[in-house]
Amino acid sequence: MSSEIGPEQVYAPSEDVVSREIEGELILVPIAAGVGDMEDSIFTLNETGRAIWQRLDGQHTLGQITAELSAEYDAPPARIESDVMGLVAELLKRRMIVSK
Repeated sequence: MSSEIGPEQVYAPSEDVVSREIEGELILVPIAAGVGDMEDSIFTLNETGRAIWQRLDGQHTLGQITAELSAEYDAPPARIESDVMGLVAELLKRRMIVSK
């Protein structure tokens, strides 16, 4: 599999991460040493991040996620694509998602 992030890539949450809603925020919590690194900290997602995370299900391509969110938020696809790719890059760096 390619390590390059692109619209045809499919990702899913790592088995070493759990997500929990706390006081209206979605929090990603590493449950294994080394996951999340960046001081093994939790990761909090805003509304857009939550919408992206919920679609990182191992079935949707990043292109599909971008198209769905662009329609849902009535936002330019380029803006949504930038948000999707940016979050995916950060989650990959923290090993919170895996490529399928």
